[in-house]
Amino acid sequence: MSDQVRVMVVDDHPMWRDAVSRDLADAGFAVVATAGDGEEAVRRALATVPQVVVLDLNLPALPGVEVCRRIVTHDPTARVLVLSASGEHADVLEAVKSGATGYLVKSAGRDELIDAVRRTALGDPVFTPGLAGLVLGEFRRLATEPAPAASPAAPQLTTRETEVLRLVAKGLSYRQIADRLVLSHRTVQNHVQNTLGKLQLHNRVELVRYAIEQGLDDELSQG
Repeated sequence: MSDQVRVMVVDDHPMWRDAVSRDLADAGFAVVATAGDGEEAVRRALATVPQVVVLDLNLPALPGVEVCRRIVTHDPTARVLVLSASGEHADVLEAVKSGATGYLVKSAGRDELIDAVRRTALGDPVFTPGLAGLVLGEFRRLATEPAPAASPAAPQLTTRETEVLRLVAKGLSYRQIADRLVLSHRTVQNHVQNTLGKLQLHNRVELVRYAIEQGLDDELSQG
């Protein structure tokens, strides 16, 4: 990797934390910090500004979902990959709502984890098989609930931004969108960031909800 991805590992079990940190460092990531409890995690994340936080949910001092929420609120460009022993649907959905980009259970292998961190750094949603459909289904459910009033004058998206947004709403990864539209991965990321800025949204969770509320996912399936 030409530019090392800056990673922070948060887990209250020292042996597990050290093993994950070592595996990531051996794979070429720059492990800039580790933490063993929630409050320490927030402090160190603010000090070291990692691009990806590999985060356990079950932490002392501060729950993992709150750690995720605080980190992403402070730095919206930060990506959080939850690595948890729990595969419970409620835990997955709570993590995503708090701003997590992806969710792996700890039964994942070393190669799967390394690939997940790489993809998370690029902004792709990464989930243990079977969980991605659950998350997209929850987005659809949320879209039927009343949402906060939108600003009076919604900014106009370009045709390309709308195309990308429709594919995001279908649950495609940035790389899949790039392949579908014959664009570079970086160009897709730029379109998503521009769209977030125009709509005054903060993360992919809010973006997917917006797209579904606008019926863009249905438009795509009909087109």
